Amino acid sequence: MNDHSREILASRIATLGGVGQLGMAPGTLGSLVTLPLCYLAMSLGITWHLLFLGIICAIGTWAAHQTAIHLGDKDPKEVVVDEMAGMMLTMVHAPKGWTWLLTGFLAFRLFDIWKPWPVNWIDRNVPGGLGIMADDLAAGIYAWLLLTISTLWMVQE
Repeated sequence: MNDHSREILASRIATLGGVGQLGMAPGTLGSLVTLPLCYLAMSLGITWHLLFLGIICAIGTWAAHQTAIHLGDKDPKEVVVDEMAGMMLTMVHAPKGWTWLLTGFLAFRLFDIWKPWPVNWIDRNVPGGLGIMADDLAAGIYAWLLLTISTLWMVQE
């Protein structure tokens, strides 16, 4: 594979097939288009869900890094594979159903936009594809915690 083909492949992965290049609210759109994959992963069970998450993290880190280099930007807004990883992490072990998916989506977007510590520290200090992915994964951990606590609270009612 030549350099140009590798650049195109990395860009297609990093932008989720061009979703990140649509212009308006790319992070929200990237998170939104991930919902059907989250639903599928939740339906297949925790092993498949974690396998999907691991593959997305590994390939996404490479693609985000290559695309950032190509665009000459530390964290290009067009790169939304990190939103996919954050959403997939948010939904690990969540109850099945569109209500929980919507709740997870809103929680993830809240923490991804707000960037509480250490999300903001990671965003500023971790370079390359790892940094692009890691801050969204950290936001996903916050959203996952909120979703997990909500689930436990709902079960006790």
